[in-house]
Amino acid sequence: MRKAANTTTAADGPSPAPGPGPGKPAVRSRLAALGRLLVRRRVPVLLAALLAVAAAIPVGGGAADRLSSGGFTDPTAESSKAQEFLADRFGSGVPNLVLLAHAPGPVDDPRTATAGRDLTRRLAQEPGVLSAASYWTTPHESAQPLKARDGRSALVLLRLGGDEDRVRATAKELVPRFTGRQQVLRLSATGEAQISAEVQEQSEQDLFRAEAYAAPVILLILLFVFGSAVAAGLPLLIGMFSILGTFVVLQALSRLTSVSVFAINITTALGLGLAIDYSLFIVTRFREEMARGLGTTEAVAQSVRTAGRTVLFSALTVALSLSALLVFPLYFLRSFAYAGVAVVALSAFAAVVVLPAALGLLGPRIDALDVRRLFRSGPKPRGADQGTGTGQATGNGGFWHRLATAVMRRPALCTAGVVTLLVVLGLPFLRVSFGLIDDRVLPTDAPAHRTAQFVREEFATRENSALSVVLPTVSGTDHQQQVTAYAARLSAMPGVTRVDTVTGSYAAGRQVTAPSAASASFAAGGASWLSVVPSVEPSSSAGAKLVDRLRADSAPGTVLVGGDAAVLADTRDTLADRLPEAALIIGGTTVVLLFLFTGSLLIPFKAVLLNLLSLTATFGAMVYVFQEGHLRALVGNFTVTGLVDITMPVLMFCVAFGLSMDYEVFLLSRIKEVYTETGDNTLAVAAGLERTGRLVSAAAALVAVVMIALATSGITFLKLLGVGLALAVLLDATLVRGVLVPAVMKLAGRANWWAPPPLRRLHARLGLTDK
Repeated sequence: MRKAANTTTAADGPSPAPGPGPGKPAVRSRLAALGRLLVRRRVPVLLAALLAVAAAIPVGGGAADRLSSGGFTDPTAESSKAQEFLADRFGSGVPNLVLLAHAPGPVDDPRTATAGRDLTRRLAQEPGVLSAASYWTTPHESAQPLKARDGRSALVLLRLGGDEDRVRATAKELVPRFTGRQQVLRLSATGEAQISAEVQEQSEQDLFRAEAYAAPVILLILLFVFGSAVAAGLPLLIGMFSILGTFVVLQALSRLTSVSVFAINITTALGLGLAIDYSLFIVTRFREEMARGLGTTEAVAQSVRTAGRTVLFSALTVALSLSALLVFPLYFLRSFAYAGVAVVALSAFAAVVVLPAALGLLGPRIDALDVRRLFRSGPKPRGADQGTGTGQATGNGGFWHRLATAVMRRPALCTAGVVTLLVVLGLPFLRVSFGLIDDRVLPTDAPAHRTAQFVREEFATRENSALSVVLPTVSGTDHQQQVTAYAARLSAMPGVTRVDTVTGSYAAGRQVTAPSAASASFAAGGASWLSVVPSVEPSSSAGAKLVDRLRADSAPGTVLVGGDAAVLADTRDTLADRLPEAALIIGGTTVVLLFLFTGSLLIPFKAVLLNLLSLTATFGAMVYVFQEGHLRALVGNFTVTGLVDITMPVLMFCVAFGLSMDYEVFLLSRIKEVYTETGDNTLAVAAGLERTGRLVSAAAALVAVVMIALATSGITFLKLLGVGLALAVLLDATLVRGVLVPAVMKLAGRANWWAPPPLRRLHARLGLTDK
């Protein structure tokens, strides 16, 4: 066994002075003083934490009931304004609840027609329904698209009023009463409102299933990594504290602003993953300090001073990466920032406050119920399996030391090889095609999905996905003639099947039906509404291009374009406009913080570049697997649409970048410490990788299990998020941290630690140290 030197270990940040040995005075430190205080007050601290958890259970437990399943649109976009104008001026809009009516015979049978008209009339009178139309209440010429090809099914189109939550609540109340058998008709439901309701219900079910799948695997890995059942239970307590605390935060935020229900899923995944990460590094340090002969109080103090400091810095970098999501006006993305920042902050707080108090209470009993002794022939002293001291770094070392040494013998070759591999894995992203979330994110047996698929296959046009072209005012006195000419021109555009307006219906540039009683609903108070039925998939790039053509066309007045395709076009533009701001937040804060942490000018830019490279494979998998449908057997069944939800790359980038920085900080802290002691760049890189390699790998494996559990979801974009984040974490902890980082730092040599004199002086004044 190697003798442990008087230095910090795997999770430790750069230290201004060596840690104390047995019998030596403790290093003066604010964090060390906090650790000693927590040991002295361990019982009150733990009781307060338990009371907080107990209070959070009833409050945070009902958080999901107050959250929303929408938030995928920009409320300030033109498409949103068009929808609001239609609801306010016309009391209608694009249908958001669609009922599919199956008849025992032809839908034109008198008995069936009577039932259909009666059903439509009753629906129109329901609270929350702005408008209701069906095959049986629409003039014959315009009604044909509402009848299935076999003539035995027809559509009932409803527009529900209110915001997303009100619409979903109305759908939840109406659908159970109006689906199933209605006289001679048999009804099922789909449409935006019903899809939203089913997605919310499915996400809640998936959360429980993911926890059930992940729990036994996580427990086994925790037992293997921590060695004792007592130590393995600590991350679960920290995770419970941070997750329940975040639920309370989300519950409070939901009273002030809209919060997505999917924030619950990322809260659980991140809360458990970060709790495991932070607990692993602090407990490892505590065990080493105990093995060096320190008493419980001083072992806790030095663990908080070193590993605790790095945990706090790591949490800050992760939180700042997630906070970049706040620049986007889509509350679906903003909600992940709310949840992510809250759960990171609470995980870090629990790791440096609650966990040290628990360690103070347990002391040497941290190794109670040691399960690894069952698999070894002789006793193994505490700390023997930890990387300790510079002495270990100078020897042949273990696997990670040998790997780093081998990589640094051929750094250029290793760098070129890994970069080439990551770029090749990322090439499929060049074929990405963006779309919006629709019924196909649900499992194939979900009622809304089955119904929508039947409509796609059996109905000739996309009536329920029509675009709304609204003319709030029309210039000139010949209002009707201008609207007629405009509608005829739009109907001749590529991608348009038909245009319905106050003057009738138009297709291929000519009028196909005359005005009818129903046409009057397309005009109100000097405003006109044109319903443009597309021939292309609305939630696709073709639909977005159609919107661009509609908006570019010369209109007889101000024009607002709404509908699914318009939402996609607006979302695309909104994300593109805000991406530079988000990138600046992530990149800028990362560079500044890593400079303050290391004093180096090169290392922060290297970290950002390598993190971007580590994400290329994840983005490539996003397209290769979820857009194109390859390797579906490995990730679970889902519907291949040929599209990737447009918000997913943004969300995955921010979350994965934050997690990558988590491991970057732990590795850099150790490398920086050894370099400060020895001035040897090669030795520092090898020692840093050896002392963090095992811990980072174990932490990454545990986080990957948590993310893969998220991938068991029946909702496609949650499955994509889970698979993508698991892949990002595993690649980052292996290829990037194990090969690319040591190779690049070897190539850079002493330049790794260079900074111009003004910045060196700035770091000397403002650098992140704990003294």
